This record gives sequence, structure tokens and C-alpha cells, in this order.
Amino acid sequence: MTVTDILTPLRAQSPLVHCITNYVAMNIAANVVLAAGASPAMLHAVEEITDFTPISGALTINIGTLSAPWVVGMISAAETANTHNIPWVFDPVAHFVSNYRKGVAQDILSLRPTILRGNASEILALAGEAGSGKGADSGDAVEAAEAVGVALARKFGSVVAITGPVDLVTDGTRTARVAGGSEIMPQVTALGCSLTALMGAYAAVGPAFDAALGALAHFKVAGGMAARQASGPGSFQVHFLDALAAVKPDDLHEVVVA
Repeated sequence: MTVTDILTPLRAQSPLVHCITNYVAMNIAANVVLAAGASPAMLHAVEEITDFTPISGALTINIGTLSAPWVVGMISAAETANTHNIPWVFDPVAHFVSNYRKGVAQDILSLRPTILRGNASEILALAGEAGSGKGADSGDAVEAAEAVGVALARKFGSVVAITGPVDLVTDGTRTARVAGGSEIMPQVTALGCSLTALMGAYAAVGPAFDAALGALAHFKVAGGMAARQASGPGSFQVHFLDALAAVKPDDLHEVVVA
């Protein structure tokens, strides 16, 4: 399967994506998944995990707004996904800002996510490297985290996606980059978290490396399309959702840099 092949089955199958994400991202993440062609479900209670996660096509875990009950649900969902061979994506949002968050991120990472997605500062910090992140925003270049991304991919058997102006995807052996998008995108809250949810939709229908690459390409293409019509961050969000629905499979290869 190639990056241009994977969007067609996503839309044909409309996989159910179990999204455990933060309060800020829930609405936009659900709309992004829907606009792309999949079906989101935003639930986190541990009491529902054993019933719901096994019927999902994929799971995504985002630690943006943590609380102890949510962490129990996250870990239970990841363990359930592993038991049922369901792909899952981990987004360690700003995990370096508190000791509690650091510990939760390491506990979830130890469960070996199918795909690990973060910005350069988050990826560096997962490996104990000093970064320049500020909250959920990266202060480091993607290139600075490439070697760490490769090492994490090999250690945990995960595909690692490092996002920035030019995204990088690696499985520890192969590496690809995705260019494009728009400089307006970081001005719209929770778009990165929404990308994680979309990556889950792609992981439900294709191999992890292709899924990460496809989701990144879909986002970049849609971002470029939206920017040509938007007058600022507010109108960009509306046009971005429309663009996600309008992207065609053949559009995806245009932004992938081998």
C-alpha cells in the first residue's frame, strides 16, 4: 500500500475511531475525523473500555488534559487494544511540563503504541533529551529530533511521526518527510491533537508507516487548500474542514518528500 492508496479504503470503510483526547480538542478532533471520512467516538471512562475498544478500528490517546480517572481509562484502553491487535496512536502532549505528566507518558509509551506522534520537543523529552518546548508548543526543529525518533521507533517497535513545518515519519529503518500545509495552522487550537485522531482513522485501514504518512499528507494538503481561501484563523478552521472532505487520494503524493 502507498500513501495514495490508503484514503480510498478509509472513506469506503469509515472506520470507528476510539478517541481519548482532551477537552480542548474534542469537538474539532471529532469534526476532522468525520470530514476525512471516518467515524469518531469520544469516550474515556474506564467502565466502557472493555466493551467499546474491541469494536473499534483504532484507538488514539492524547494526554492534553490529564486527571487520574482518565489515566486509568487510557492505560486500560491501550492494554485492551494490544490484546485485540487494534492499532493505537499515542500523543504525549506537553509531557515534560510536570513530573506527573512525565510519569504517565512513560507508562503509556511502555505499552508500545503502534504510532507515536508528537512535536520535536515532545519526542526529544521522551528520550530524556533537553528540549525547548513551551507547553504544547515545540521550540525545537524536527531535524533535531530525527535521531531520537529513529531510536524510539526501534526501541518500542512503533512508527514515530514528528510534526512541524516539514513532518518526519520513521519506523526505525525507513524515513519520509511531508511538506506543505500553512503557517496559519498553529494559530488554530487543537489542530495537532486532531491530527492524532485522524492518524487513528488511517491506522485502522492500513499499515502503520503508510497510515502515519497518509494522515500527515492529508493534513498538509487540506491546510494548503484552506489557506488559499481563509482570511485568518477563524475562517481557516471552517475552510479546513471543507478541504479535508475535498482532498482526493491522488493529492496526497504531492506533499510527500521521500
